[in-house]
Amino acid sequence: MKQKALYYFVFALSLIGCSPSVSDIYITANREIYKNGELVFGTINEGINAVDQLRKERNKNTLTLHLMEGEYRISAPIRISPEIGPLNIIGEGVGKSVVKGSKLLNPQWEKFNDHIWVAQLQKEDDFDQLFVNGHKQILARYPNYDENGGHWQGHAEDAISPERIKTWDNYIGVIVHAMHSGEWGGFHYVSTGIDENGDLILSGGNQNNRPSKMHAKYRMVENVFEELDAPGEWFMDRDHKLYYWPTEGTDIGNVLIEGVQQKHLLEIVGSEENPVRDIEISGIRFEHAQRTFMEKYEPLLRSDWTFYRGAAIILEGTQNVKIGNCELTNLGGNAILVNNFNRDVTISNNHIHDIGASGISFVGSPEAVRSPSFQYDEFVPMVEMDTVPGPKSNKYPSKSIAENNLIYRIGRVEKQTAGVQIAMAMDITVSHNSIYDVPRAGINIGDGTWGGHIIEYNDVFNTVLESGDHGAFNSWGRDRFWHPNRETLNEIVAANPEMPKWDAIHTTVIRNNRFRCDHGWDIDLDDGASNYHIYNNLCLNGGIKLREGFYRTVENNITINNGFHPHVWFKSSGDVFKHNIVFTEHKDIRLQDWGKEVDYNLFPDEASLKQTQKKGVDKHSIFGDALFVDAKLGNYTVKEESPAFEIGFKNIDMDSFGVTDIELKSLAKTPTIPTMFFGDSGEGDAVVQWLGSQIKSVTTMAERSASGLNKTAGVLVLAIEPQTVISKSPLQVGDVIISAEGDEINTVADLMKTYQNNNWKGKLNLTIFRNQKERQISLTTKK
Repeated sequence: MKQKALYYFVFALSLIGCSPSVSDIYITANREIYKNGELVFGTINEGINAVDQLRKERNKNTLTLHLMEGEYRISAPIRISPEIGPLNIIGEGVGKSVVKGSKLLNPQWEKFNDHIWVAQLQKEDDFDQLFVNGHKQILARYPNYDENGGHWQGHAEDAISPERIKTWDNYIGVIVHAMHSGEWGGFHYVSTGIDENGDLILSGGNQNNRPSKMHAKYRMVENVFEELDAPGEWFMDRDHKLYYWPTEGTDIGNVLIEGVQQKHLLEIVGSEENPVRDIEISGIRFEHAQRTFMEKYEPLLRSDWTFYRGAAIILEGTQNVKIGNCELTNLGGNAILVNNFNRDVTISNNHIHDIGASGISFVGSPEAVRSPSFQYDEFVPMVEMDTVPGPKSNKYPSKSIAENNLIYRIGRVEKQTAGVQIAMAMDITVSHNSIYDVPRAGINIGDGTWGGHIIEYNDVFNTVLESGDHGAFNSWGRDRFWHPNRETLNEIVAANPEMPKWDAIHTTVIRNNRFRCDHGWDIDLDDGASNYHIYNNLCLNGGIKLREGFYRTVENNITINNGFHPHVWFKSSGDVFKHNIVFTEHKDIRLQDWGKEVDYNLFPDEASLKQTQKKGVDKHSIFGDALFVDAKLGNYTVKEESPAFEIGFKNIDMDSFGVTDIELKSLAKTPTIPTMFFGDSGEGDAVVQWLGSQIKSVTTMAERSASGLNKTAGVLVLAIEPQTVISKSPLQVGDVIISAEGDEINTVADLMKTYQNNNWKGKLNLTIFRNQKERQISLTTKK
């Protein structure tokens, strides 16, 4: 067989010299179907080598490498260098042309015990993920995998307790995953032994730029033989023995076994001086890349992120590269990275799911940043600071697009991740993407360098599922002007009013998106995020938060069941909040000033408006029913007679969120449309779903009498569904919630208002009435 393959390769190469006009090359395992005279190869690398040879023969055509139907297992990344282009690598469709970074294994199984089989592998068979019949199996872990188990699909406070460690025979190589103590992402470690106290000696923990202790509760441990105790789990020891507990119905003697061995699948790498130009990758499924959480991580300036500069697909030093109509799945680290200098990159129409880290990342180099700092508490003194606005070099992504991508179930391992991540970049457009089921932000911008981004028509929801204090959209701006001491920061900007724009030189626009975050804010502009224009967004739950930045204009947005959260504003911030439809009074924290203008907004009721006006803002704002066309179906267009028009509101397009590609749209989920609680449009006496329970306002004498209440008020718990947030809390059916975080609770609307204001903390303190007695309880608001 090898002699036959060599014959075809030599024969095909012999055709190159006499084919200066060649434009098409075919990669297929079935070469016999092609006629003489066509360039046909058996592997992708052979095809790339043929392209290289054609370029040496001065063939300047745009060459197309046709990846015919089949699986192509690679033993090293596919590498495209500047000499290769222009080149198209075109598959026959994501379900037909598949590139895999895994090795096909042929274990000779023997029975180990009643449940577990064992096979001796060789050193060259080492892998970090196991797939059986196309399905990912579970590395032996504690607690066991539960898709609905929250952080890491199951977590336990005693994951690495000395008592549990005593039950293990081997401590070296144990992998520990733990959340940051504030749930600001996660940490990952590998054990090198145990100390005199019986605790693991750990290396790692550099995957987060906000150092902290491990979270006391959110911990998971894996790669422990003694934890191999459930179907679908596996373990490989240092002698390359593979242990496996098959799932029910698996014929162990007749299964496809794949072990993942490659970190990267495709590398398109040039330089600013000699870029890779005019490359298109289309119609291919990229699958099976290693987990990379123990690789070298570097801080992304003063954001909360550290980052591994690697991915299944890496672009660096490129111009006019297109990645489209591909599927990226079952990848252990980042899916796509646009790294350092890149221009005119288009990432479109891709299906990205089941990813260990981030989906699409645009990340520049700190070499392009003037006077960079890399930790929260660092600051370059003014006398040493480079005061020139803008980038120092071109070593960053710019003029690039991520559009019409379906991204979900990312961050399956790493929690400081995003569907789309932008850091040290300029003029990036993120448009018409559907992003959901993610542990942290759907879209994250790590810093102000250098703005000009357009975030539009995205559908982002089911976010911040395994973290806290974050948003469906999140950004930071700890740029040159930013100082960890608030008084110092205020003095710096007072003396240099344009300094926030030294790095954020262009305005970033967030418009026409639909956001929903049930564990934080829908739009969260965190520390220092400056120079934003936010308009025409539909926020379904978390509202809009602006913290300690400058020059933000927020107008013509709808914030269902929530409102405006200005936090830690400084004098002369230049911020504007107007023409918005809000559902609560403004929730300000530690403001020195109310910015340039906060006015002309629509509130749901007189009480909310008057409470806000007491703060000295919203003089011309009004209250009333917004008169949505069909709120229950998610159509928040306001009717012609709506009072919203009186404050300058203009209707928002409700039909353009998320992916537009027909096939991707058929696969994409959409957010749950919330019940409205506030104002005249509220549901009043309706039964409401809340964190896995059914609740309603106490409105009748019968309900009051049955509960033993002294007034007809409170929120009655009618039912609790199993395996939900409420089912794991102290709440019981029949309880009446009468207070939350010190606020009196008379109705579901009262409870929802307090819940929305405190949900980002991850817990809620309640006073309940049970058996005619008041009790104090605390519930965690996520699994």
